[in-house]
Amino acid sequence: MKKIEAIIREEKLQEVRVALEEAGFIGMTVFDVKGRGAQGGISLQWRVGDYRIDLLPKKMIMLVVKDQDYPKVVDVICKVSKTGAAGDGKIFVSTIDEVIRVRTEESGEPAL
Repeated sequence: MKKIEAIIREEKLQEVRVALEEAGFIGMTVFDVKGRGAQGGISLQWRVGDYRIDLLPKKMIMLVVKDQDYPKVVDVICKVSKTGAAGDGKIFVSTIDEVIRVRTEESGEPAL
């Protein structure tokens, strides 16, 4: 099993969620996060002068999927959330050793 953590632009969340559901991936957890990458934040001008926002608001989507499904999930997220500009996000994929459904105590892939 693989855990996919995708950090994307806030405005892309609904589009990505719908695309994942249409591809058959319904279960997900979404977090409000802040961060910065290569773009290093943004500079804005206000009446009193310039100021910098170092940590930009983003959304993080977390899914756990079968090993054979993770390339499809990554492909969907990349295609839908890509704008071509700095700040599009990152996707992290890690291995999950075990998952347990609390309600039934099922474990492994059946618990997904």
